[in-house]
Formats: sequence, structure tokens, C-alpha cells
Amino acid sequence: MLRRIALLLCCAISLPSLATPCPTWPAEQATIELNALATQIVQWDRHYYQQGQTLIADELYDQAVLRLREWRDCFPGSEVAELRPQPQPAAGRTAKHPFAHTGLNKLADAAAVAAWLQPRSDLWVQPKVDGVAVSLIYRHGLLAQAISRGNGLSGQDWTKQARLIPAIPANLPTAEAQTVVQGELYLRLPAHIQAKQGGLGARATVAGLLNRDALSAVDGLRIGLFVWELPDGPPSMPERLQRLKALGFSATTDYSKAVSGLAEVEHWRQHWHKNALPFATDGVVIRQGTRAVGSRWRAEPPATAMAWKYPYAQALAEVRRVEFKIGRTGRITPLLHVQPVRLDDRTIRRVSAGSLSRWQRLDIRPGDQVAIALAGLTIPRLDNVAWHTQVRAPLEVPDANAYGLLSCWKPVEGCASQFRARLQWLSSKKGLAMAGVGPGTWDKLLSARRIEGLLDWLDLSQTELASLPGFGQRSASTLYGSFRGTLKVPFVTWLKALGLPPTGAANLEHSWDTLANRKQLDWLAEPGIGKTRAQQLEAFFRDPQVLALREKLRASGVAGF
Repeated sequence: MLRRIALLLCCAISLPSLATPCPTWPAEQATIELNALATQIVQWDRHYYQQGQTLIADELYDQAVLRLREWRDCFPGSEVAELRPQPQPAAGRTAKHPFAHTGLNKLADAAAVAAWLQPRSDLWVQPKVDGVAVSLIYRHGLLAQAISRGNGLSGQDWTKQARLIPAIPANLPTAEAQTVVQGELYLRLPAHIQAKQGGLGARATVAGLLNRDALSAVDGLRIGLFVWELPDGPPSMPERLQRLKALGFSATTDYSKAVSGLAEVEHWRQHWHKNALPFATDGVVIRQGTRAVGSRWRAEPPATAMAWKYPYAQALAEVRRVEFKIGRTGRITPLLHVQPVRLDDRTIRRVSAGSLSRWQRLDIRPGDQVAIALAGLTIPRLDNVAWHTQVRAPLEVPDANAYGLLSCWKPVEGCASQFRARLQWLSSKKGLAMAGVGPGTWDKLLSARRIEGLLDWLDLSQTELASLPGFGQRSASTLYGSFRGTLKVPFVTWLKALGLPPTGAANLEHSWDTLANRKQLDWLAEPGIGKTRAQQLEAFFRDPQVLALREKLRASGVAGF
């Protein structure tokens, strides 16, 4: 029931960011960037209103509009095209609404809700159904017309489609000259739990179905109706609900709850968010029972109703820096450092772009705005790029061909990331399980320039460790003990810690020479080893730098080498 026009007319909502600072753009770039975003928003609006296409999730759209407002405040002298708060309906047959669609303003958080509730009484809460708004006009009890929300005053004539949707009654048990209801056409989602499943693109799906030239009978069955208003109905909410129930719209009564304060509003908001409903929702609507008569409505949000949306499932975040992390095996993972944003109860500062090829395809640079979600409610996930900054920052991108399983055994130029990853793997539970040794330990030793090769730490004495910055006598003693303890680690464990390619169920005999003498055909004869892995294993045992590590371990007395 809420749509984007309402957002352009209100400001009672905040981005899920933490003290977003103004961009440090020169005036000329600020004008370019602000106009680019304004143009993008107009394009999104045009596709939504005129073509029934949703190119961006509603919550990201909301954040983009508010981001533009923030930037305007940051650069008051910039000449930026004004957004049109009332886009025109799609081309084709249009019709005027008997009563305006008002839309809703939004409340940002519980404190804002409490402040709005405080002076009011006769309050009701309903789920905010995530669909497309419509006016249904009945004359003498028969469906005469269905009109999309459009700009609030007029919209597309959807009568033809409405007659193919069984959820829309073809007739009402009334002989009144005219009966008008306003409601939401939604995608039927049996037992849908919003907190777990999200919106599933329900609104876009319904909009797409209704904007087709022809709606099939099967697709008509996929669409449900939730009526939320009887513009010319009785003045009190209980009377209106009773009237709607008598007309056959009983779901309105089922999902309209009288509340007396914030606690009860919060209860129903949480209940509808976490329990099964037949439709997608994106928050709740809080209403005063008594409101102005429909003839006085205007196409703008009233003061007698507000929306309190659920926490964003996606946050819009500005990329501050792109870091290319090179892992132990040479895989390059672009890591986006973003302006901190809140999702659920987490503060997100970094998100992986996945792979180098994906980053190249998306072409993400500092200043770009990206959509971030939580995978499994805990891990930040990059969904897509909302829009690119107009001034593209140059980046030094590592050459993927320069890294692999046998690169960066020393911290030479361009190898800091992969070499550090090798050290961290070496000491991890998947490697030598070195007690008390973690990334911080290796960073201290690298900063002190005591590690120039993967096994240089074997040469450090307890006295020398204690003399290094960040280590004391006790920590040096513990660290030295962990280092020396690795000399008794089994041969196969050492091989995996050094970075031996995965061997599956292959038999790893306890002798370096035996394994090093294997050819590709020998490795292929082992279970679970294919051609590529066989080549990698043969190359590992013949690599000069790996052979140097073998010599060091043999000289240190590690069994098997």
C-alpha cells in the first residue's frame, strides 16, 4: 500500500549507515554525481510506473532517494534536477480514481513510533502487504472497474486483468450505486515467513503479471487481494471492518488489530515478521481508527497513518577501498571496504566480491554504491552494484596469471598477501595446530623482519623472540615451545601444512623420496586423483622452493623428510 511517491514527500526515515560523512568531491564532480543519481532514480521510476518493471528492490530505492537528499545537503550549491514526486502512469488506457490513493510516511525506529503514538488514541495495526495497490469500483454490486495506483489520482485500467483474478469478487452482496475499496494485489505465498524468506520479488512479480497484454487463468490464481480501506465507509474502524466483512473481505478483519501503545505494536510487528502469512510483507501500518472522509483525501500521505518497515534486508553501502587479497593457493579475492552500515544487529565494514572475475564483471571502484545482505543472517554478502560513481578511480589489479599453488614462498614484492596466508595456514588447526600462534604473531615477526622464508621461524631462539617488539619473556617462552613442538608433528601433517595439493584418499607413504619419485601416471592410479591434480602433485615435489623447504625440515630432524 505504500509506494515510492510517499518517500519523496517525507523524511522520517534514516539510512542503515553510521554517521555517513559527506563525500569529499570538488564542486564540479558533486554536480556530476548528484545529477547522475537523480537521473538513475528517474529511470527506475519510469520502468516501475510505465512498464511495471522493478529494476531495484524497494528498500534500496528508498535508500538511494535518501542518499540523494543527503548529498544535496552536503552540496547545497549544486544544480540538480528535481525528482518528480508524481510519475505519470504507463501509456495506454488510464482512469481516474474515485478517491485518491494517499500513500504513507515512514517511521524510522521504535523511538519515532513511540513519539507518533503518544498523543493519539483509537489505534490499529495491520501487516504492510508487499504488492501493488489498486482501486476496485463496484456499481450496483458488480465489478465495474479496477485501476492501478498510478500517481495516486489516476492509473492504468486493469479491469480486464481483474476479471481473471478469482480473488477479486465479480459481485458484492450489495445494491448500492457505487462501492469503492482500496487494497493490495499480492502474490500468493502460502505459509510465507518474511524473516526467513524475505520478499522473494513478490511485488515485482505481481506488477509484471498485471502489465502483460493478457493474464492467463493460471496466473490469475497466483494473485490474492488484501483490502485495507473503504474510502466512503463508516467513520469508525470497527464499523468499517464489519462492513468490509459483510462485503466478503474478511481478511481485513483478521489482520487488523487494535493496539494501545508501542509494546502491542511491536508485538504484532514481530509476530507477522516471524510467523507464517499468505503473502510477503515489508513492515506494519499503524492507523488511527477515525480518519477524514474519502472525498477529502489527496495523493499524499495523511497524518493519521504511518508505516514502520522491517529492518532492511539489504543495505546500500558506499565502497571506500578495494583490497585484493591473495590466498594461500593464489586465488585472488577482491575485498570491498565500505562505509559502515547496519544490517539486523551487525555493523558491516567489509564484504567479499567473491572472485576476481566477478569483480571485473561488476567493475567495482571506490565511490560505487553496492547492495549488501546477510547470508545465513551472519555473513555479509555482496548482491549487486546499485550504481557506479561517475569518476572512476584507477586501481592496481594483481595479475591472476602470476599467482598459483607454487607462487610466493617468500615475502617479496607483490607476495605479501599470499605469503602471509601461507603462514596463517601453517599454524592453523588445518596445518600444524600451533598453540598460541595466529595472524598477529606472524605480523609481529614480519614487521621485525625475522621471517624471509616460510620456515625461518624455526631458527629463532627464545632469547631472540623475547627481544622483539610485542613479545615478553613469558610469551616468547610459549611461542618458542610451540615452534619446537612442530618438529614432532607427523610427516603427512607437515606436507598438508606446507601446501600439498589435496590428495583425496591417496596413500601418502611416510617418505618424501617415495612421493617425489611418483610420476603423473602414478598419481592418477590413486583414488580421487584426476589429471589436473596429478600434474599439481608432481609439480609440487619438483618445485625448487619446495625442495629447499624439504631440506630445511630434513636438517631439523623432522621425520619423513
